[in-house]
Amino acid sequence: MTETAVATEPAATFNRVMLKISGEALMGDQGFGLHPPTVERVAREVKAVHDLGVEICMVIGGGNVFRGLQGSAQGMERTTADYMGMLATVMNALAMQSALEGLGVFTRVISAITMNEVAEPYIRRRAVRHLEKKRVCIFAAGTGNPYFTTDTAATLRANEMSCEAIFMGKNGVDGVYDKDPKTNPDAKRYDIVTYDEVLQKNLKVMDASAIALARDNNLPLIVFPLDTPGGFKSILEGKGTFTRVQG
Repeated sequence: MTETAVATEPAATFNRVMLKISGEALMGDQGFGLHPPTVERVAREVKAVHDLGVEICMVIGGGNVFRGLQGSAQGMERTTADYMGMLATVMNALAMQSALEGLGVFTRVISAITMNEVAEPYIRRRAVRHLEKKRVCIFAAGTGNPYFTTDTAATLRANEMSCEAIFMGKNGVDGVYDKDPKTNPDAKRYDIVTYDEVLQKNLKVMDASAIALARDNNLPLIVFPLDTPGGFKSILEGKGTFTRVQG
């Protein structure tokens, strides 16, 4: 009697991760709003990692709909502008939830601002339980406070959920560079860079408060190209091109 070899997925290098993407990553070539095929493409990237058994949290920015800082710069009161930006993130979270559940992935949208008709309120223990049940948790409305970015919200929630890394999905770049590679052909890409180098050289990975929070809790950041098909999954399998930000 002979044994038949059974193909298995490679083991993932992380068990629980945070995926942070910008709102602009969902607008495709439109320049504004949501582009449903792009939302579905990102959802398929998430599903591929979910199928490896990885527990996934997500935070999505709102810059494709409204950015509080820009509203403030145009004369709007900052606190009001920031709350409007938080509502934009809820819209993006609901769009991603719809795309993921269309692919058969169970999700929960969890909002820092109470809106029971469309999202759960943020309760840490309940969110952890959702992750243990292999549901994707999409955290919306930032931290619920003005003057804080979704970068800070992603780092805060990643720490609260005991994530092992934050994955920063970027469009058009495959990691962290010493200067903008789109305008500087001689830009140098880092394979590994420290939190302090990011702050000192102003490398534009995350805002300074988010980087400091990650550094203080020794939470690594993985910066990778979101627009590369299979890029998210390949890194979880120990391959791919990316920059790791660490202590």
